[in-house]
Amino acid sequence: MPSRRFSARTILFDWDGTLLNSYAADVAAYLAMFTALEIKFTERDVALHYSPNWYRIYRAALIPRSKWLEANRLWARAYKLESPSLLPGARGILRRLGLKFRLGIVSSGSRVRVRRQIREFNLQNYFSVCVCSEDARHKKPHPAPLQLALKRLRADPDHCVYIGDTAEDIEMARRAGVRAIGVLGPFPTAARIRAAKPEILLKSIGDLPRYLQSDKES
Repeated sequence: MPSRRFSARTILFDWDGTLLNSYAADVAAYLAMFTALEIKFTERDVALHYSPNWYRIYRAALIPRSKWLEANRLWARAYKLESPSLLPGARGILRRLGLKFRLGIVSSGSRVRVRRQIREFNLQNYFSVCVCSEDARHKKPHPAPLQLALKRLRADPDHCVYIGDTAEDIEMARRAGVRAIGVLGPFPTAARIRAAKPEILLKSIGDLPRYLQSDKES
């Protein structure tokens, strides 16, 4: 057994890179968008500047703010051609944890996309809350998205754990007073999430249940 287990009532997840294997789809959509805008920005550039706050990538690519809405539209159109899958073991983990905990999503992704994907994977019944990019005024690492999820659930941050694959996820959780578990996923975020020093860093989402117990078990 692991030396440390977290006692909780509510488990909140990031979506992209934590439950969804979406990096290849993201990159393909970015490259299509850059091509349409006639901007030279490569896959390596995306990896170097990647953030769940995509406006940081826009700034790195020197996309004028006046074209951000067009860039969003082009990215979304290209992404619709992609078919990302769940990460290995993600469905089983949700099924297992859903028996003991309230589960939810706090994602930087758009509401339309994330909710559509959750429906397509038939996961909607697992989640008691789903906070997306449009739902909070500020983006990760600001604590507002996670605080909104806690408010909607009437959940105590002391009894909540957040799972994410980026340094922004870890910072958001800490600023919201929620314990943070990091997971290494397909996005190029491993070095930065290690530097953020989450309380636990998992090699795979499949390892998560070993580190959790419900308050009733403690």
